[in-house]
Amino acid sequence: MGSGLTGARGAHRSDRPVRLCLLLETYHPEVGGGESQGRLLAEGLVERGIRVTVLTRRSRRDLARRETVGGVPVRRLGPVGGGRLGKWGLLLTVPPALLTMRDSCDVLLVAGFRMLGFPAVLTAKARRQTCVLKAESNGEMSGAFFGPGLARWGLSPSFPVVRLLLKGRNAVLRRADAFVALSSAIERELQNGGVPPGRIVTIPNGVDTERFHPVEDAEKHALRIRLGLPLDAPVAAYSGRLVSYKGLPILLQAWREILSRHPSARLLLVGAGGADLHDCEAELRRYAKETGIEESVVFTGFVERVEPWLQAADLFVFPTQEEAFGIALIEAMACGLPPVTTATGGIPDIVTHERDALVVQPGTLVPLREAIHRLFDDPGLAARLGAEARRTVVRRFSRDVVLDRYAALIREGLPTPVDLP
Repeated sequence: MGSGLTGARGAHRSDRPVRLCLLLETYHPEVGGGESQGRLLAEGLVERGIRVTVLTRRSRRDLARRETVGGVPVRRLGPVGGGRLGKWGLLLTVPPALLTMRDSCDVLLVAGFRMLGFPAVLTAKARRQTCVLKAESNGEMSGAFFGPGLARWGLSPSFPVVRLLLKGRNAVLRRADAFVALSSAIERELQNGGVPPGRIVTIPNGVDTERFHPVEDAEKHALRIRLGLPLDAPVAAYSGRLVSYKGLPILLQAWREILSRHPSARLLLVGAGGADLHDCEAELRRYAKETGIEESVVFTGFVERVEPWLQAADLFVFPTQEEAFGIALIEAMACGLPPVTTATGGIPDIVTHERDALVVQPGTLVPLREAIHRLFDDPGLAARLGAEARRTVVRRFSRDVVLDRYAALIREGLPTPVDLP
């Protein structure tokens, strides 16, 4: 992995704080891994003396164009409203907004550069501002991220016109001053896309280990009463968007078989499908009803705070088939839950099989089922893995550890600006 950035400009030399513009497709109160990480980053950097402004899309009409959230000024741009195509409008609204912020922004950090990176780098170079691109998904540089959306139009990233557009976009992206990768897999993708290793720093996402923490048996008992869960039944939890690439259809198939040995068990699906292209919530609900397991599967829908559901559970199951990082996994581990997860994307950077998790291959029903059985049947193993999972998060993924690395990158580790030819 990249251990740092070369060609550093050195520490900020002015007496005033570094001024950072954090650019994201959506922001709080929208819910998701990217949104929660964006807020953690913005508010945490303010605590560290960096002046942060958030620039994002006004994804709902009830959201203010300008407001302060958690001490951070938030400016929301058009186009207004939901829908998958709305975010593409940011290609037109972001450049003029950034141009007006020249005198209030030293560093531009783009969280999720798949589409926002192009206008951000061009504008930053025109104004001689520093631009840092953070990859939040697999395939942002290669273009594989766009595959499912392109398929709806009968296209693919390998289609000649698409390939030409990606080539031109990437030529601009490579002019960014620094890249942040969440995992070694994303770091390799960036290097394969022509980004020099010296411009890549690997910083994982972080979690607030005070908010996400284990609870004693008495508090777990009280949480189950409050949430309407059985007191003595084994409970497994999943949290995140209810989308097909998280492996949820195969999880329900495995759960149906698990009930033959643990008929009182409950599976918590904490989250909703929303407007995601891969939304499978209706499919999951239909399967649970048609197979007669709906009483054992709890669909919570959207929840503002996920940690009570995690703290009420006995184990966490995260059978994802494609994952850049997996912040939901980190949150569950911080709560001391032993996880069953898959060896895909950035997850091998997080857990080690038999040390702090049980790891199976993605898309495999029998190993997934048997791993869940194993934790239900062996409380000692579950306790050991859960305790070690908590230690892993505190040591490597805690909020302070991650934020300190970002603050150092922004203040001291930025490379010399690269001008467009």
